[in-house]
Parts: sequence; C-alpha cells; structure tokens
Amino acid sequence: MNAAAFPFTATGEIAAGFPETAMQASATDRFLDRPDGRLAYADQGTGPLVVMVPGMGDLKEEYRFLAPRLVAAGYRAVTMDLRGHGKSTAGWSDGSCAAAGQDILALIDRLDAGPAIVIGNSMSGGSAAWAAAEAPDAVARLILIAPFARNVPMPGWKKLLVKAMMATVFAGPWAPAAWGAYYASLYPTKKPADFADYKRALVANLKEPGRMASLRAMMRTDRSDVEPRLGDVRADALVLMGEKDPDFDDPAAEATTVAKLIRGRAAMIAGAGHYPHAEMPEETAAVVLDFLGGAAGR
Repeated sequence: MNAAAFPFTATGEIAAGFPETAMQASATDRFLDRPDGRLAYADQGTGPLVVMVPGMGDLKEEYRFLAPRLVAAGYRAVTMDLRGHGKSTAGWSDGSCAAAGQDILALIDRLDAGPAIVIGNSMSGGSAAWAAAEAPDAVARLILIAPFARNVPMPGWKKLLVKAMMATVFAGPWAPAAWGAYYASLYPTKKPADFADYKRALVANLKEPGRMASLRAMMRTDRSDVEPRLGDVRADALVLMGEKDPDFDDPAAEATTVAKLIRGRAAMIAGAGHYPHAEMPEETAAVVLDFLGGAAGR
C-alpha cells in the first residue's frame, strides 16, 4: 500500500508524515468533474466497490482506519471529499444532502464498478440514503454511521442555540478553530493516537478560502430532501451508532428509528461517539464486515 496515497498501513496504523501526506494531493489522488466544481477521491484495493463519504466539516481521511481493513478483507475502498472540503474545490452553489447524494451516484457511475456498498457518516448518511432511494440499481448495500437522515425533533430553545452558534461561533476568523474544538468533543471515550495531528490538518484545511463557507452552507440545510425518501430505500441497510454520540439525545433510539424507516437493522458501538470508525475502529470494522458477510469472495 502506498503511504503517499493512503496515509495508513494495512492494519490501520498511521504512516510516517501523516499530516502532510493526508492533506497534499498525491500522484494517485483522483478527481471527479461536476457542474459546479470537482471532487477529490482516493481509490485503493480491488474487489466489490465500497464508496465512503465523510460527514460535513471532515475529510475523506476520517476513514483512515476503516478503509484499510476493508481493503485487507478484499474490498475496493474509495473515499471521497465532500463539496468544498479537503481537496475538492470550493464555491459550490448547493450544499444539500441531495446534492451530495447526486455526487455519490456520479462517482459510482464514473468508477463503473457498481452496484456499490455506500457508507455515509453524519450528514452524508442522509446523502447516502438519498442516493440509495434515487438509484436502487446503483447501491447494493447501505451503511449509515451516526446519520442525520431526518429532521430530529428538538425543543425550541435548542433550535435557537444552534442558530446562534452558526451566526457567531462558526462565523468569523475564529470559525475553523471553533469547529476543531467542537470536533474534539465528538470523541467522548478515546481519541485516535494521531488525533492532534489530524485535527491540526483539518483546521488548516478549513482556513483555506471558501472552506468554512461551504461548511456553513451545509449546516444551514435540513433533511427535508431526505426524510420523505427513506421509505424508498431498497438496499440492505445497517444503521451504526456510537452509544455515547453527543450529537443525539438518545443515540440508540435514533438508530432504531432510522433503521425502521429504511427497513434495515441497527447496531451500537459501546463507548463510541459520532465517529465510531475512528474512535473504536476494531469494533466498528467487525460490525461492518459481519454485515457485509465477512471477507469479499466468500
């Protein structure tokens, strides 16, 4: 495995020089042209196609521990940056879940290796569900990790607090650092060994022109384009949540609710927060591979 292309080893350990190799374009980085810009993606391994999409405000490298485990199990692991994030271009006009869902389908079409297994985290969980509903023949299986796939009911005071944070905390020159602090809070039990370097690289990326604007555009969207489509999902689906995910008042209840809406199953990772695949990679990979039926080709 080429560390310059994928900043970790086959066992999920970070390769030397991680922050630099992860954030700089390498010879094997690839790009998908879309009407409003281009999206960066990395492509590793051979076998059944798995497309992995990060949550908003994060990078495709959030799958740096799960992807190599899938490659080792015989899958082709493709990770993509969202609009305005990572090495994708900034300045997109649409930051909705449906728009990212269209990007997922465009990438599957480009790779010409579908139907794909699609993994989406956080907001991209909603995008992955939208893609599965929109093009059932393109998505064979669906794994939603801590998904925002519907408009979760919340009290009025909390809605006002979120709006106030968007208008103050996540605006202005301090916004990337503020996001970094919030991001750190989403790992309630333990942080990866490379977390300090990873967060530093993430914040540096968000300081680039147009990045925070893209993030704020996504934060302003709701799930009204996804929730009505959940009943149209036909793919075999898994909803995977951390038991201590601070983004949800009751993570287990939310996992169960979304799983019922898409006629899938729910699984919980003990002690994990919003990123179980980075916080508890061994446990998460075991659940994912069990859902997929183990190593590819069995």
